[in-house]
Amino acid sequence: MPADVIMPALGMAQDAGTVLRWLRAEGDQVAAGEALLEVETDKAVVELESPIDGTLSGVRAGEGEQVPVGEVIAVVLAVGEEPSEPTRPRRPAGEPAAAPRRPSPLASPKARRIAAERAIDLDRIEGSGPGGAIVAADVAGARPSAPAASPAAVSGAWRIMAERTTSSWQQVPHFFLHRQLDASGLERWRAAVTTTPDAARISHTDLLVRLVAEALRRHPRVNATFQNGTPRLEPRINVGIAVATEEALVVPVLHDAADRTLEEIAGRRQELVAAARAGRLRPADIEGGTFTISNLGMYGVDSFDAIVNAPQAGILAVGRIADRVVALDGTAVVRPTMHISLSFDHRVVDGARGAEFLRTLTQLIEEPLGLLR
Repeated sequence: MPADVIMPALGMAQDAGTVLRWLRAEGDQVAAGEALLEVETDKAVVELESPIDGTLSGVRAGEGEQVPVGEVIAVVLAVGEEPSEPTRPRRPAGEPAAAPRRPSPLASPKARRIAAERAIDLDRIEGSGPGGAIVAADVAGARPSAPAASPAAVSGAWRIMAERTTSSWQQVPHFFLHRQLDASGLERWRAAVTTTPDAARISHTDLLVRLVAEALRRHPRVNATFQNGTPRLEPRINVGIAVATEEALVVPVLHDAADRTLEEIAGRRQELVAAARAGRLRPADIEGGTFTISNLGMYGVDSFDAIVNAPQAGILAVGRIADRVVALDGTAVVRPTMHISLSFDHRVVDGARGAEFLRTLTQLIEEPLGLLR
């Protein structure tokens, strides 16, 4: 039987997605799991894969077209099947829709030559010739046009990010909690788990994913979202990681992070980061996040506040680890320290619960080997 390729829903408020680019053409032989097209939703630009081995058929949307969530975009015929109905024609991949052309102003050849030499926009000139035509005398006294500001090249992914962060900042009542903590234990833990070449890939972010997942397990009221006007406690602990790409900031998700080993977290995190930067994220890679980590420590940032990744209730912002002078038993000593900041949706988490979560997370970061006991 044929299998449908359907526009996915990756966000609660999403009602449609846009077909950006077809990667395979009508009639192509495709394999299960092979990328067929790129679509833009309200969360990210993702690839949709073939559900089965077979032939791509029944393409119903061209590039640039919006498709309602849940609607069939195309079908994949099983091996040996034939299409039962003619397919809808579409523009070839990469061919943009024709844009309407604006009529040129009526002007004499000499007026056009002078305007070109002096960089004068004829659309700003009122003609005095027959029928309102622009003549050389009209152009002679005109001032050159100011160079137009070039709009920044904005990708679909960047536009999505801008829309989502704007919406979250305007609609989510944020509050922020800050803490400077001793990172000596975190450094010792990383040194202990990166003694072999295979384990050397484990990063500070991987350690933090594991610790945040444990803190969320102990504080289930923080592992929550705000949907349809009410808080919702989420049964799974799915930690998103903010990843900077050439196109925009995206947040792939490590699902069931509390049940994964460090090696599993590191391996999956590397896969997700590579897919994000190559533009090959799948819908499943960005669905279902319940909390997000944004780490800018590798850029030398000391501290910052992050915008809540709605509908999630919280996000952790992580600064760099640096040697700083701190007081210990009344004596000034140098310790590796780090600043962390928690941003919460006040509709879901109040100040006291946020502070309790911060205290638990701080204890875990300062004494992470306690996870082994």
